[in-house]
Amino acid sequence: MKYLATLATAAVLLLSGCATTISSNVTAFNDWRGDIQDKTYAFEAPQGADDTLEYRNYQVLVSNELGKLGFQQVSDGQQPKLLVGMKYFTIDHPVRVLQEDPFMGPYWGPGYYGRYGWGYSRWAYRPFYYDPFFYPSRIEERIKHQYQRQLRVTINHVAGRKLYDVTVQNTSGIQATPRVMPALVQSAFAGFPGQNGVPRTIDITIEPKT
Repeated sequence: MKYLATLATAAVLLLSGCATTISSNVTAFNDWRGDIQDKTYAFEAPQGADDTLEYRNYQVLVSNELGKLGFQQVSDGQQPKLLVGMKYFTIDHPVRVLQEDPFMGPYWGPGYYGRYGWGYSRWAYRPFYYDPFFYPSRIEERIKHQYQRQLRVTINHVAGRKLYDVTVQNTSGIQATPRVMPALVQSAFAGFPGQNGVPRTIDITIEPKT
């Protein structure tokens, strides 16, 4: 058992050092025109409980992507031409899973299986052979978590004209939202402004932190 525990620990460490691919469904609507020359912007102020350090950290991610596209965030006191809004949420969907113990699973091989004497039976189990009518296989119940996330980013003119509205959706088994958010933000601006209202699937690879 100690040997198996050591192998399991080594496997977790190995997987934690591997790159992860985040696949997201992205749909963007835009009224982006070539006459938009001034790309100065400010973020819309988060409301109430949304104003957290986590939220502001994700604003930095959005700002970095906008900078790559030629947008410039104004300093306090300056008047921007554009307003950028951001909303996100995470929902945990636990799923009940029944799983057979791999160490007690079916096995083809010789064994004594009760009323028919010696022979070959798929019901010979590790580590001992026994009659399945008297010893049913072990079934374990586990809870598997699937985390559904959505990120929405909007860009509007200060006069009220709506310019860009993108929604990014992702479902994965990764619990930590900060681990996934950089990929969602990158997906939100991939191919900006993109085709109007055309759903896309975008894959972003996240390298492990060292």
